[in-house]
Amino acid sequence: MADTSTDIATLNGLIATTLDSADGYSEAAKDIDGSRFGAIFTSRAAERRQVAANLQGEVVRLGGNPEDDGTILAQAHRMFVDLKAKVTGSDDKAVVDEVERGEDHIKAKFEAAMKDTAVSPQVATVIREAYDSVREGHDQMRDIKHAMERHA
Repeated sequence: MADTSTDIATLNGLIATTLDSADGYSEAAKDIDGSRFGAIFTSRAAERRQVAANLQGEVVRLGGNPEDDGTILAQAHRMFVDLKAKVTGSDDKAVVDEVERGEDHIKAKFEAAMKDTAVSPQVATVIREAYDSVREGHDQMRDIKHAMERHA
């Protein structure tokens, strides 16, 4: 039988990562202002916030306090990316590369959580449902990155 505290901790870790992803997309939309990718990034940010809200609802259902902020590591990463953009100037390819890197990270986090046998079957189902959105976003960014590399 799965431990509720394990379920809550796993979900909260995914919530923080998902909020990081939403923030990353929002920042990317600003960095790429006026580009054809701005609307895609804004849409993905909203989608990730909805995924986080769904996971937060599951934490509440389990009797826990849902995470409502991203991770310290992501905040530090964003500051580094902002600094790098100021120094090098951010072109569309640089921004897409950063977004795709973030997508690799969130996809790996969700895949690890899906393999975690300590979570309850119900929570595993919630994670798998959220993962569908994560995988779709990851694959879209991967495809955009590869298309840019082919046309460079």
